[in-house]
Amino acid sequence: MKTPSSLDFLTEALRRLPGVGPKSAQRMAYHLMQHDREGAALIARAMSQAVERIHHCARCNTFTEHEVCETCLDDGREPSLLCVVETPGDQLMIEQTLTYKGLYFVLMGRLSPLDGIGPKDLHLEKLIARATDGIVTEVVLATNFTNEGEATAHYISETLKARGLKVSRLARGVPVGGELEYVDAGTIARAMLDRRTT
Repeated sequence: MKTPSSLDFLTEALRRLPGVGPKSAQRMAYHLMQHDREGAALIARAMSQAVERIHHCARCNTFTEHEVCETCLDDGREPSLLCVVETPGDQLMIEQTLTYKGLYFVLMGRLSPLDGIGPKDLHLEKLIARATDGIVTEVVLATNFTNEGEATAHYISETLKARGLKVSRLARGVPVGGELEYVDAGTIARAMLDRRTT
């Protein structure tokens, strides 16, 4: 039996999701078409709307539907503190700890020379401009404790310290090799409170 080309296209699209291989993508595609066409249509509408409306915050680079995100516009935040994270998921995890009241900059990745990701790919010039705006006095590096995350933190730390900024790093407690998105809020809270100057 030849699979309809639209089903092949759907399967290939689902394979783009992290952790989804060919068989899983095929099972999802068949499930949606056989058992949940309404769900498939909902997913399609949601994806289309998200792609159309979501862009990067002009100040912190996170996802937003506005020019500037709600966090950056919040007058209750401490503008002298700037926390640098790799992803919006990492930002969300830190927010859930309720221990950090400063602002953020989201890199949308990490340095990875083997994958061809360098400083220009992470909007580091935008981060430097933000951190040296005369308001920020401390930059908290909350990149993941992976080799790439550590290299990213080191690069940013050296760059910002050369410009006279205080730079701190989350305390260990977040496991080495761990990613913030998957660490419990209590561990992140303790790491934030025990952060150290680099």
